[in-house]
Amino acid sequence: MHDLADAELRQLYQESLLHHSRHPCNFGELTPPMREARGYNPLCGDKITVQLRETGDRLEAIAFSGSGCAISLASASLMTEAVKGMTRRETEELFAAFTALCLGAEQARATPLPARHEDLNIFAGVREYPMRVKCATLPWHTLRAVLEQRETATTE
Repeated sequence: MHDLADAELRQLYQESLLHHSRHPCNFGELTPPMREARGYNPLCGDKITVQLRETGDRLEAIAFSGSGCAISLASASLMTEAVKGMTRRETEELFAAFTALCLGAEQARATPLPARHEDLNIFAGVREYPMRVKCATLPWHTLRAVLEQRETATTE
């Protein structure tokens, strides 16, 4: 019974990932953007640009554009939905939890995702494929670059 539930959950995660890669949220450009950064994953060829506008310490608007594999596009889509309206501190905390989720179970237990962001768990399986971790985390590293006022991010 447990194997069936795991298989159904994996299927649901795969469907969600494919949906977000084919119909990404916040795909496009902000007019005008306050700041932007470009991210590149040389192993997969993913190229992501993240743009944002802030009001004070809060991310008022965020968008992304670019091309890449299903994992990087879905990650960017879910990331933009998750961080919209957050403060910089909340965004950094979510960045830490998401990267921990992608890196391994032990790290994820030490830095769990907040309950309201459980939809990001669809990326937990990438930890089994080290090259795919870079696909999933590229948009997040690019967002961090924007927040740190750097123009580029890479997964190298």
